[in-house]
Amino acid sequence: MKGAGGKNSWALFLLILAGIVLGGFIGMLAGDTGGLSWLNYGQTFGLGEPVVLNLGIVVITFGLTIKITVASIIGMVLAIIIYRFL
Repeated sequence: MKGAGGKNSWALFLLILAGIVLGGFIGMLAGDTGGLSWLNYGQTFGLGEPVVLNLGIVVITFGLTIKITVASIIGMVLAIIIYRFL
C-alpha cells in the first residue's frame, strides 16, 4: 500500500510505533533523573480492570491501557521527521 508520495504507509506505521516505544523507554529511564524527569510526565488511560467474556466453551479477556508521555510524543515526532527524509 503506497501513500501519496509513493512511500509505504506500513513503514510510517512501524517508524511511529518504534518512536513511541523508544520514547517511552527513554522517558522511563529519565524519570529518576532530576533535570529530565519532565520527559516521563504523561497520562494513562484505558480499562483499569480487564473485561472477561465467558461464552461457556471459550473465555475471552479484553484489556487495553495506553500511557502517553512527553518522551513518547517526541519519539513519534522524530519518527515522522525521519520518514519524511526517507
